[in-house]
Amino acid sequence: MKIVFLDRETISPRTHVRRPAFDHEWVEYPRTGPAEAAERLRDADVAIVNKVRLTADVLAQAPRLRLIAVAATGTDNIDLAACQARGIVVSNIRGYATHTVPEHTFALIFALRRSICAYRDAVRAGRWQQADQFCFFDHPIRDLAGSTLGVVGDGALGQSVAAMGRALGMRVLISGHKGRTGQGRLYTPFEETLRQADVLTLHCPLNDRTRNMIAAPEFAQMERSPLLVNTARGGLVDESAVGPALDAGQISGAAFDVTSVEPPPADHPFMALLDRPNFILTPHVAWASAEAIQALADQLIDNIEAFVASRPTNVVEPRA
Repeated sequence: MKIVFLDRETISPRTHVRRPAFDHEWVEYPRTGPAEAAERLRDADVAIVNKVRLTADVLAQAPRLRLIAVAATGTDNIDLAACQARGIVVSNIRGYATHTVPEHTFALIFALRRSICAYRDAVRAGRWQQADQFCFFDHPIRDLAGSTLGVVGDGALGQSVAAMGRALGMRVLISGHKGRTGQGRLYTPFEETLRQADVLTLHCPLNDRTRNMIAAPEFAQMERSPLLVNTARGGLVDESAVGPALDAGQISGAAFDVTSVEPPPADHPFMALLDRPNFILTPHVAWASAEAIQALADQLIDNIEAFVASRPTNVVEPRA
């Protein structure tokens, strides 16, 4: 059995990726460009992939391929319908990031809510020495206790973020994405969450229903000028609308760990916001604690071993 890992560099080089406990040939590439995927999978039985796009055309040129083991949770880079038509099983990683992503989310929330970056930069610029007293109040500082946290997405990550919010004394509203209904009395409608939240954090997948689910019309509904945090997927927010929303005071700050194109090009709308004290961009590392990456790598091989043992796990089905 030939196993081909198309983008090994997407997992930290400090992370040990054990080899499956069965006879196999292992081939790995640091990264794979769009024009290289088909040739590299031509005689593969198993593909390991994180962000490389596997289209129907690529899959058609891989006649032996039987399993795509995704080294991530998101599968929007895989043509799931084409996989189903060709009898290719797709497995993904689940539950590995229940500490790292919520912790990163709250690191961003704390940084914005207490103007940590703004005060750090002011101290670096000599502002403290210029003050006439022991401190200065150039930037707003707000407590989280007593404020309202809006969590969009009710999976493991959203629930973990909600639990952290409650522990900090926040009122927590959980909602599904825009257009999702019938969730029951424990959920708050999406539009109501937009109106009530002091902090709005996104934890839902990217698909046709959620793409640009927060854009200019949604920013206009945010009555409390909340912080907006996205550690989920690039594309959930209309990125060109974030700057205008900050300018208009519709949001008081924004923090993103993901963008629709990664890395973002020089003309990406976020590049013009980097010097603002109320905007933070981190390079898609919310998932990347040492503990979480090792758990991901271990589960990745578990998925491959389970498939070979005719017990496929974490199987991803095409969305109806």
